[in-house]
Amino acid sequence: MKLRIALIAAASIIPFSLMAQEEPESPWTGKATLGYLATSGNTETSTLNTGFEVGYKTGQWVHLAKASAIKASENEVSTAEAYTAGWKSEWNITDANFAFGQLDWRKDVFGAFDTQFSQTIGYGRRLIKTDRHLLNVEAGLGARQSETQDGISENEAIFRGGAYYKWLFSETAEFRQDVTVESGSENTYLESVSAISAKLAGNLALVASFTAKHNTDVPALTEETDTYTALSLEYAF
Repeated sequence: MKLRIALIAAASIIPFSLMAQEEPESPWTGKATLGYLATSGNTETSTLNTGFEVGYKTGQWVHLAKASAIKASENEVSTAEAYTAGWKSEWNITDANFAFGQLDWRKDVFGAFDTQFSQTIGYGRRLIKTDRHLLNVEAGLGARQSETQDGISENEAIFRGGAYYKWLFSETAEFRQDVTVESGSENTYLESVSAISAKLAGNLALVASFTAKHNTDVPALTEETDTYTALSLEYAF
């Protein structure tokens, strides 16, 4: 009798323990960043950078939306103002191979181009995928519409290439290096983002980053390269 009661109790407990262990992983991921620096005295300066990424995974599909903004001023005069927004969808063909479609919009009030909007599709491959190292490469074709600060419009076909590397060099810190190139007959755009992040507490991390944006063909008296150095707080969810 006691054995029967014990078996019934065990049978009733097992399903609940399995449910607790097999709690499904959320398909949503994301992060939000915010950085601000202000100085006063002989020169008053302020810099604000903010951004977010939200990802959603369903079946073989992975979708990612992102946006960012940078603004700087000196003695109440704006010296930098740039915005980006993008959408990317990946379809996993195998664990190592995927196809993608991507939209990227960029606006830079003080850059060579006021706006650039590109649409590309292509193929990607995960060359390295371990517990500590990730390396993806991509190649694709598409189109880009640009407008210079002088109001001149450019429409061109482009080749897009990219390499994205992440190195988890400790349990709480990682290094990331992203390189993207969009090459067309009118202009080649190159972007490099280097970042080091260290966890402070829970999902909160401190991130130091350096971004370089380069256009090969720009109007006269305009710099080809813009750089941004940022120190931000990042919250992952």
